[in-house]
Parts: sequence; C-alpha cells; structure tokens
Amino acid sequence: DQSYVLHVLTQEKLAQALFPVGDYPKSEIRALAEKHGLSVAKRPDSQDLCFLAGDDYRNFIQRHAPGMLKPGPIVTQDGKVLGEHNGLPNYTIGQRKGLSLRPGSAQAVPLYVLGKDAAQNTLIAGAAEELGTRELLAVNVNWTGGEIPSAPFRAMVKSRYTAREAPGQVTPLENGTKVAVRFDSPQRDITPGQAAVFYNGDVVTGGGIIFSSK
Repeated sequence: DQSYVLHVLTQEKLAQALFPVGDYPKSEIRALAEKHGLSVAKRPDSQDLCFLAGDDYRNFIQRHAPGMLKPGPIVTQDGKVLGEHNGLPNYTIGQRKGLSLRPGSAQAVPLYVLGKDAAQNTLIAGAAEELGTRELLAVNVNWTGGEIPSAPFRAMVKSRYTAREAPGQVTPLENGTKVAVRFDSPQRDITPGQAAVFYNGDVVTGGGIIFSSK
C-alpha cells in the first residue's frame, strides 16, 4: 500500500495518473516478474531510501553535509549527561542500539532515543515507558480529496510508513495549511519530518509533514 506517500497528490495530479498494477497484491506482481524472467522478481523489499541505490544514508550525509554530523551530548529529560552522540542524523526516535554512554553511566533499564534538540545539538534518551506522545502538529498539509474541512473530524492517522493507523481527532488550523492531531492513546516513535496521513476507511483525505509532537 503506497497511499501513505501519495498523500501529497492533488485531485488535478491524480486525474493525470495511471496505476496499472494498483489492483494486484505484491505476491502476484512478483509471480508475474518471475514468469517473464525479470531480475527483480526476488529482489528484497527496500527498507531504506530507494533513491540512494543501496547506499547508507549516513554515508550520503557524511559526503554531502558533514557539518550535520557534529558530536554532542546525550542527556536524560531532566538534563543528566549520559554520553556523547556522533551527529543527530544518525539517530531515530525509538532507537535503542548504538547509544554511546559514558563509563559508569549505565542504566538499570535499556535506553531509547526520546527526542532531539537541534538548537542545542542534544540527543534526549530515556526508558521505554517515557516513549509515546498523544499530540502532533503537521504543516504543509495537502487535502487529497480536494476539500478543506471546516471543523475537527475523526480519522485514522498514520504517522510513519511502517506504522499502523491509529484513531484520533484532526483539527485544521490556519485555513487548513496546518493540523493538530490528538490520538486516543499515546503513539511511539512520532518523528518530525515524517508524514502524518489521515484516512477515512481506505480513502486518504489528506496529510502533512510532522513539525512537532508532545
């Protein structure tokens, strides 16, 4: 299902689009590819940035924007310094492995990435129970259906490509260019820069880019 990444399309663009394999499950497409001798038939699914052609995104950043990989402190939510990170782009919300802690700062429970403070170049870490937020603000919203809602509405909201949709209330702001989303229950790994996409059944009504969460 690629609907998550297609939320940016308008009705005008969709009217010019064709999806010739849209009614086929992936298993049938792979079977057809194998039948016709295509080399991609058994290629593993991509789990990274497809346009990097197999290159790791960290290597890409190191080559093209090394200034983004400036080391900085790893801290708890109350400011205790735990160690040093090697560049904020190397970490994602919810990540557990790869945290470089100071000797003697080992914790009784595993630590996860809770957030990033880009202004202070700080990585915030904490226990699993500290993960999870109920609200997000999304910007650059596109209303795929063509109409901007005039009032808050209920929707299933997907906050990252691999996440399951979760129920919540969507409130349009600033003439629909932004939305506030409040989930019925806390959601793990909500990350600024990812898309928040709104569903009514199997229909995409719109989506935007996550700016912040709390």
